[in-house]
Amino acid sequence: MKESDLTTEPLGQNLIKLISNLCFSVFVFSVLIFTVIAITYQPPDPWLESAPALTKLFTQSENATFKNDNSILKTGEDLVAAPVVSPSAAPITEAVIEREERITNLSLTSDCEDLKVVNCSDPRVLLTVEKFNLKIFKSIVFLDYQTPLNGSRPDECDVAWRFRNKKEKSWRKYRDFRRFRFGNGDNCTYKVVHASGWHSGINARRPRNRPTPTRSGRNVKLPAPVHDEEINDTIPTLASDVAFRKGKYLYYSRGGDYCKGMNHYSWSFLCGLGEAMYLNRTFVMDLSVCLSASYNPSNKDEEGKDFRFYFDFEHLKEVASIVEEGEFLKDWKKWDRAHKRKVPVKKVSTYKVTPMQLMKEKSTIIWRQFDAPEPENYWYRVCEGEAAKYIHRPWQALWKSKRLMNIVTEISGGMDWDFDAVHVVRGEKAQNKELWPHLDADTSPDALLAKLPGMIQPRRNLYIATNEPFYNYFDKLRSQYKVHLLDDYKELWSNSSEWYNETMPLNGGKPVEFDGYMRVAVDTEVLYRAKTRVETFYNLTKDCKDGINTC
Repeated sequence: MKESDLTTEPLGQNLIKLISNLCFSVFVFSVLIFTVIAITYQPPDPWLESAPALTKLFTQSENATFKNDNSILKTGEDLVAAPVVSPSAAPITEAVIEREERITNLSLTSDCEDLKVVNCSDPRVLLTVEKFNLKIFKSIVFLDYQTPLNGSRPDECDVAWRFRNKKEKSWRKYRDFRRFRFGNGDNCTYKVVHASGWHSGINARRPRNRPTPTRSGRNVKLPAPVHDEEINDTIPTLASDVAFRKGKYLYYSRGGDYCKGMNHYSWSFLCGLGEAMYLNRTFVMDLSVCLSASYNPSNKDEEGKDFRFYFDFEHLKEVASIVEEGEFLKDWKKWDRAHKRKVPVKKVSTYKVTPMQLMKEKSTIIWRQFDAPEPENYWYRVCEGEAAKYIHRPWQALWKSKRLMNIVTEISGGMDWDFDAVHVVRGEKAQNKELWPHLDADTSPDALLAKLPGMIQPRRNLYIATNEPFYNYFDKLRSQYKVHLLDDYKELWSNSSEWYNETMPLNGGKPVEFDGYMRVAVDTEVLYRAKTRVETFYNLTKDCKDGINTC
């Protein structure tokens, strides 16, 4: 019996050791696999969708079974996760005001007698306005104030400040100036008795006649009433031939993306810009944009539009290395004429040559040519397949034009930032009963009047973002709401407006049409700033956004 115990005991111990070693090996192998996956994983582009899914979204052709939704247009500032912080734009908070107030109280030696006459340069006046604004405008980030100026009465002051809406996901600043009437508060302080509306403090407006850049970079003086000092969209130039020759460039020739919709254009443009960043090269940029027929009342493609009409060129210059195509070609020709040794150029005739294959290319210029038939000549094809793991579209670089955003701010500020909005999609979708059988009826004036009071309180400011062409279509809603439509603000792009005067030089001195894309861009951004937002699909109709059976 003892001999049997002695022979079985080592076998049991060996079996336990074998199982332990096997489990440990499985654990080590699992950790190794996880590590490899973590190292090689490449995150997708924004919106938490795959590149192929977004390619399909942005580039679908409009056919009988699908219609792109051009009634909402997103750009980089709508996609980034959080506001970009500008180091020179620390917000004015209650803590900042309290600190300023303590300093002011220490420096004041006079009694309350001097408050009987409002002195606009008194620091207590500005502190009173700062506290008032923080209390009233909860959706605004205040960035800086200017010294108050006298109003039209002895007890009034005009005050200007720069600000940003809390829903603005960029560092851009906007300007407002308002008139305030003051009375005496407690403990030798002022109080605001009355505050006038948007841009009412005309003495703090400070009009300027600043030269405005043309497409060629020359300045033209125009009698603009007010200019936005934040905009500098002049075309950058190189200081010398040597500077040009030392650079490395990625040049995309015009492809099949030209005259496609703006979503398609953005998807392709950011592919090219993303490849340039990956290759550490300067992207050669064509500022000429062809506006798709879908944004034009004439239903025809319109060439010769300027990129700066639609997008923030100044911001793009700050976050990406770019050169304007005309300047680039001029410098290239100038170098080749002056030197026997021409600029080294690597021509790439197909998108199938991947960015990874070009990583070690030494030529000064990599020239991608898109001469194949559609869809082989689309820029975005460069970023498909394996390249999608390496090329990340820099969405943060593409913001809407600051001039268009100024119009958004004028509309929102005119409603004192206290408004709700409804997005009403009609147009071709409402006419297509096969794909959207209920949309027309669900967005009729009677249907809207029945549904909206359950979502938006009556008598509120109601902004309607819509592609409905008839202005009076929503008149029935005026019995319940203070209705605002984009066409109510035509003066913001009229021939006496800041926008009109500042876009003309970009167009060779000719007036610029406020086209369909601009209308949708402004509608989109006003909609995003509403306190309550109602959407057509999911809120007003049971139809699917992309047609029947696509929900």
